[in-house]
Amino acid sequence: MTHSPDSNPEPPVRRRLADYSNAEYHPGRGFLVRLTWYFVSLVFLESAWLPWSGPKVRLLRLFGARIGAGVVIHPNVRVKNPWRLSIDDNCWIGREVWIDNIEDVTIESDVCLSQQAYLCTGSHDHHSETFELTAAPIRIGHGAWICCRATVLPGAVVPGMRVVGAGRVFTRHQNES
Repeated sequence: MTHSPDSNPEPPVRRRLADYSNAEYHPGRGFLVRLTWYFVSLVFLESAWLPWSGPKVRLLRLFGARIGAGVVIHPNVRVKNPWRLSIDDNCWIGREVWIDNIEDVTIESDVCLSQQAYLCTGSHDHHSETFELTAAPIRIGHGAWICCRATVLPGAVVPGMRVVGAGRVFTRHQNES
């Protein structure tokens, strides 16, 4: 049975974060590419001084993102791993959206991610004494709207035309609802 981080029926005997290791995880690119992306992202994607979408789209593509036509990317957007991002045509990415994608994120066409939306593909096993990394991809269906400050968690599949309301959390357990 999977529990949310809020429910804690049987906590681990003791948490040992010093023993944490994510040696099994591979980010998909080498250290130099990740370091370069970090600084490119800080200057061109996460800052507010570049208001145009075109250069941002080109930079994301240069680092491996698959991005369709007509995608609008507002200022202050954060993408952890562009090589794990696919955005179809005519999507809007609002101000301060964070795509925290240690696994693949697929955004189908005509999706709106409103300001401060958070897509999170990774978490930790709170039953593990060493707080092991857990991760799963996210898919957002055609025409969905992820409203302001909404959060989409690992493994979620947001159905097409679904609205995830402002400040709401969408989990993989809602995939069938």
